[in-house]
Amino acid sequence: MYYEIRTYKIRTGAVPAYLKLVEEEGIALQKHHLGELVGYFFSEIGPLNQIVHMWAYTSLDEREARRQRLAEDPAWQAFAPKIQALLETMESKIMKPAAFSPLK
Repeated sequence: MYYEIRTYKIRTGAVPAYLKLVEEEGIALQKHHLGELVGYFFSEIGPLNQIVHMWAYTSLDEREARRQRLAEDPAWQAFAPKIQALLETMESKIMKPAAFSPLK
């Protein structure tokens, strides 16, 4: 299994608006195309104004195909600019679990 960890730095004060947009419009599209949502978080202590979400994929090829389908969906194309306007930076990491990890 591969895990994608996406970290977004949100404009100061815009986290509530970002979360509302994702909850009302975005998460259903993401789940439909991307598959297994492992978790969706926002920072409370430490570096603030951060969103972290994790997605699980059986392979990097599966991830690529799923992300491509999401990018091609007209509903996502209409939605994405709404959240992009709230973002300062984006980071994506692909992680593999260690043999002893509870997530495999």
